[in-house]
Amino acid sequence: MILYELIPLDVLRVIWWLLLGVLLIGFALTDGFDMGVGALLPFVGKSDSERRVAINTIGPVWEGNQVWFILGGGAIFAAWPPLYAVSFSGFYLAMFLVLAALILRPVGFKYRSKRDSAAWRNGWDWALFVGGAVPALIFGVAVGNVLQGVPFELNDMLMPLYPGNFIMKLLGLLNPYALLAGVVSLSMLMMHGAAWLSVKTEGAVKVRATEIGSVAGMVAFVAYIVAGIWLAFGIKGYHVTSVVPANGPSNPLFSTVEHGGSWMQAYADRPWIAIAPILGLAGIAMAVRGLRAGREVSTLLWSKLGIFGVISSVGLTMFPFILPSSKMPDASLTVWDASSSHQTLFIMLIAALIFMPLILAYTAWVYKVLWGKVTVADVERDSHTAY
Repeated sequence: MILYELIPLDVLRVIWWLLLGVLLIGFALTDGFDMGVGALLPFVGKSDSERRVAINTIGPVWEGNQVWFILGGGAIFAAWPPLYAVSFSGFYLAMFLVLAALILRPVGFKYRSKRDSAAWRNGWDWALFVGGAVPALIFGVAVGNVLQGVPFELNDMLMPLYPGNFIMKLLGLLNPYALLAGVVSLSMLMMHGAAWLSVKTEGAVKVRATEIGSVAGMVAFVAYIVAGIWLAFGIKGYHVTSVVPANGPSNPLFSTVEHGGSWMQAYADRPWIAIAPILGLAGIAMAVRGLRAGREVSTLLWSKLGIFGVISSVGLTMFPFILPSSKMPDASLTVWDASSSHQTLFIMLIAALIFMPLILAYTAWVYKVLWGKVTVADVERDSHTAY
């Protein structure tokens, strides 16, 4: 027997669907509070020293946190090449905006405090705001569009085709439901950033962060409920009516898909998945309560649970779909027909089993070493070395 045949292809596909979810959730749990702090920066710091305090809570860790984003992109490229090709073709300009916004972060961290000019530093503070708020918003908008179905077709050569020019593709993403999903994402990550600042700061910065974060959490809570109701009653779902065998070739055109009914049918078919939205709402509610009560570590953990539940609810609701098509439903990408080869998935799994524990161990060690609060006194004492 060939070694990779020890694990059936359908099992490997499900494993890599789960691992992709783990990587995306890991990115949201770690780099999510970096983006949240960036989005909060102009509002939690009223003086230069206070803003430097907020910046220095994430400055030493943001690069390590972004590893999850890189791993997620790499996993999509290697494990789900049709998903990589189709999504990047349709979301190209949106991805470019995310990339441009993320580039502002390292530049802002590096250059913000190089000059004493108030205008110079204020400009970079707003650049860091853009670097946090824009990706958080666009990631949510992307999820909202995926839930509605993306308007692509596949030709006989499996090449993705989208209607309109690249400007129309971007404007088409900014529909009401997608923008609501963007509000959920942005407010949730602002709450997460506030929870991080409550752990890492004290004094006025902490007070402002908890006040703004609790409001952001309430917005996320309400917006998530509204988005769920809208999804249940206002957006058609997708259902596979016939599918290539789970161990069959990766060709979406071999399956047939119906665009109709409700995504909520998934909860009737698999009632246990209701735990995901329950965890999402409970985590957000408890994080808001913790922010108001002045709790620190528990609030951050509740915030992480809320994010985990919200993101998981999307994946579990859509399973087995990973990118449905509103223009050509039969071209929709599913777990069973959009993966790499059996051998590739197996080799990647071995690599993941080796390197992911190392990444987790290194990340845990970094947070242990850097644990503790950042104060105004610390920033002023180390003015020439701090961000």
